[in-house]
Amino acid sequence: MTVPPTGTSSTGASSTGTASSPGPAPVLVGCSHGTDSTAGRAAIRSILDDVVAARPDLDVREAFVDVQQPEVADVVADALAHAPAVVVPLLLSVGFHTKVDVAAAVEPPGAAASRPLGPDPRLVAILADRLAAAGLRDADAVVLAAAGSSEPASADAVRVVAEGLADRLGRPVHVGFGAGAHPRVPVAVAEARAALVDDGRVVVASYLLAPGYFLDRVREAGADVVTDTLAPDPRLAAVVLDRYAEQSAAAAAGWQGAGAGTPARPAVAGPGARA
Repeated sequence: MTVPPTGTSSTGASSTGTASSPGPAPVLVGCSHGTDSTAGRAAIRSILDDVVAARPDLDVREAFVDVQQPEVADVVADALAHAPAVVVPLLLSVGFHTKVDVAAAVEPPGAAASRPLGPDPRLVAILADRLAAAGLRDADAVVLAAAGSSEPASADAVRVVAEGLADRLGRPVHVGFGAGAHPRVPVAVAEARAALVDDGRVVVASYLLAPGYFLDRVREAGADVVTDTLAPDPRLAAVVLDRYAEQSAAAAAGWQGAGAGTPARPAVAGPGARA
């Protein structure tokens, strides 16, 4: 089952609330950065397809903060006309877009935003599976490659994931960032290579949701092996639904009823930023 277009329900009918929260269930707005990559768009879309498959009762909508349309503020405004809305950032950590674009979109009553998908033990499990699929060997060094952000909390969240992955693998995990934080991925790869012994390789675990600009840069960073991205993977839908559940009550409590939502803003194409 695919995610319905903006403004429609995944079931074609209005969702209902729970006994503790009468009225329509909040719309789940899955908000990603946006990308020019066809493969990246398909990977992100797969997450919401899996959400719809798991919860066909929910109205699930797709939104973006850059590159693609519709913009998250417009999707939220449209949803609030008939139901509360919970924005789940399809992002791996906090950063500019969660603190600015998403935060602004959920200012109207009845809207709420969840925390991003990471850190989460299920992401660590997916990373470990990607490394196994890539043929990780005992002598290999592992580098966790993240997109990066100038937001300190973002780098801290990545390091939490790296620690979880190191515990799971029973070996050290180096960390590299594509932008915003240090060390950058090529530096982390070089440091990992300098510590290799015997016939070990440098294997990068791509801590990225989908193919796009940053995965292309990771592949140019000098590693011997680069894993696939996190998506597609059905476990991501479970994370999304947990994030949605955490904020559903808050969104429902603030909703002012059908027709009370903020009018949608005219769509304005964002700059062609890379993702």
